[in-house]
Amino acid sequence: MSEAKPNQRFSRTERLRRAEEFQRVYQRKRTASDDWLILYACENQLPYLRLGLSVPKKRVPLAVQRNRLRRLYREAFRLCRADLPGGYDLVLIPRRCEEPTLETIKSSLIQLVRRVVKRMPG
Repeated sequence: MSEAKPNQRFSRTERLRRAEEFQRVYQRKRTASDDWLILYACENQLPYLRLGLSVPKKRVPLAVQRNRLRRLYREAFRLCRADLPGGYDLVLIPRRCEEPTLETIKSSLIQLVRRVVKRMPG
């Protein structure tokens, strides 16, 4: 028999979808960044993480590239969210137009979330 895998789906409840949700995260001004990614974070009073992606047209002009980056960052989050602390809303903004590897994004995301969480009060 095969082992039961934990549910790794990325459901609607784990997404930031409304502009007010994004604004709340931006207004808290808790950020971290590296060569690939800018991360905004704030507490959400929920037992799980929620993710929002913002890929600006100025930085990534072609829609195909923007969508590819969104899929890549969403997949990295989905694969590494078990290693991240729960209870936060995250907004990810790619810093570059070039496409990084999935492993690069995963390690970057884990480091940035840990760095931001350390600076959170309480």
